[in-house]
Amino acid sequence: MRRNSREGRYAERALTGVDDVGEDERIAIWIERRAGAVWVVGRVVNPQLRESDEPRPEDVIFEGYELEDALERANEALEDDVSVLERDGRPADARPFTRKEVLPLLERWFFNR
Repeated sequence: MRRNSREGRYAERALTGVDDVGEDERIAIWIERRAGAVWVVGRVVNPQLRESDEPRPEDVIFEGYELEDALERANEALEDDVSVLERDGRPADARPFTRKEVLPLLERWFFNR
């Protein structure tokens, strides 16, 4: 049974490319907020093949307390993957992660606790 564990995710991007043998692969990059006011940026390849959406330790590319740092790291990862897809001749149109996108969800969480 596939478990869905996406609570706490504030933004997510999905890219589609091909792996080294020409098979389709999906890349997901996300920003989430965890207990203790910790921002986490994660990246996973082919999440649809996993039994759970629960991130693994190796999926985490950033943990910290500053939203701006999380946005920066998420956008760096996104830009890297988009560059690879473009070099491979694949369409890669992914909008950057923004503070404007994340703040309404953070405010909703803060004021509705």
